[in-house]
Amino acid sequence: MEQQPKQQNALQKRLYEIIFGYNTPAGKRFDLLLIIAIISSVSAVILNSVSQLDQRYHQWFITTELIFTVFFTIEYLARLYCSPQPKEYAKSFYGVVDLLAILPTYLALLYPAAQVMLLFRLLRILRILRVLKLVRYVSEANVLLRSLLLARRKILVFLFCMVLLTTIYGALMYAIEGPANGFTSIPKSIYWAIVTITTVGYGDISPVTPLGQALAALVMVTGFAIITVPTGIVGAELVNELRREHSLRRCFHCERAGHDSDADYCKYCGASLHQQT
Repeated sequence: MEQQPKQQNALQKRLYEIIFGYNTPAGKRFDLLLIIAIISSVSAVILNSVSQLDQRYHQWFITTELIFTVFFTIEYLARLYCSPQPKEYAKSFYGVVDLLAILPTYLALLYPAAQVMLLFRLLRILRILRVLKLVRYVSEANVLLRSLLLARRKILVFLFCMVLLTTIYGALMYAIEGPANGFTSIPKSIYWAIVTITTVGYGDISPVTPLGQALAALVMVTGFAIITVPTGIVGAELVNELRREHSLRRCFHCERAGHDSDADYCKYCGASLHQQT
């Protein structure tokens, strides 16, 4: 059952304009403060992972973490308080991210091992995309996602063939070189084949016999030959999806497509489609 928007008092409306509003002066100031807090908290988490800095500024990191946790807790509670549909906000992507940003500190009081969950705070940086109004590019991201989904079967077939190919190459190299030259097992030889065919080349193990080096050269050439296959598969699906997307009627106000040919108004933002054409 769909949740009905709750009635808001004057304080809730004012908080809603500040916290959720992106076009009001107060909302813009709050967004700027939020961006600074997010970047600062994420930077503190990253710097805290450096052992030398943690040993030297351990107490400072703890104090900073408590300050950011209190700030984000107040912000999360304020969002729940002023949101017309608090349950929907709590279940939304950003609502879950906001909750994950504050839970680790409280859990660490009971279970110190939960301190590692502070890495979830890195997800809060995604809110900057929303604050900076980059969500208008979500439609382009959806095109890429649909292309990947359409190409998933071809990619799976390609990966299956690659698994077979690297297994064959690994088994052959194990038979040629053997444990005496570092290829102590077939799995380790398969690892070498994967590293070689992907042109990574760590160099931790390498063939020394002429026949093994000839096989290695064949693996390298194979890698160059097939490295563009996944790109071609996804690229073809992306071109087809872009053609389909451009063939649909698009609203130039919100840049979203998918309207019927006889539609008069955009079903997303309500702008007139006739004036735009």
